[in-house]
Amino acid sequence: MGGSDSEVEKSAHKEKEKKKLLALAPIAKPLAGKKLSKRTLKLIRKAAEHKCLKRGVKEVVKSIRRGNKGVCVIAGNITPIDVITHVPILCEEAEIPYVYVTSKEELANAGATKRPTCCVLVLPKPTKGELEEEIKQKLKTEYDEISTEITSLAASMF
Repeated sequence: MGGSDSEVEKSAHKEKEKKKLLALAPIAKPLAGKKLSKRTLKLIRKAAEHKCLKRGVKEVVKSIRRGNKGVCVIAGNITPIDVITHVPILCEEAEIPYVYVTSKEELANAGATKRPTCCVLVLPKPTKGELEEEIKQKLKTEYDEISTEITSLAASMF
């Protein structure tokens, strides 16, 4: 009986994954795979801890227009889609790498908020104050790895 429970859980998990993919917007490209998505959300979690994160469309757009660089992560299951359609264009103009993840709930969870979030901008350093050198270096290396991975994913798309 123990084996059948795990099989039921696996099928329920697969069903949930299918629903997530069906809810995706047609413009959600480049979409992060499972591994990249997991690593990106982990980076967002760390960035939120150290206040290197801008949450929400308004904040992200304001930061991009001010010339802040970073990695933009956009949720793929936003309705109406018009809310975020201008964000990838702004990112491309400012040469900021961007990637879509499957759900806004996961994005909010990683960003340490309860409210589902459309998009976040991970900054390489905090806007105010300074970080310890060790933490700064760790965050920077992880940021660079994900940034290059997202850039290569976007390049393979075109």
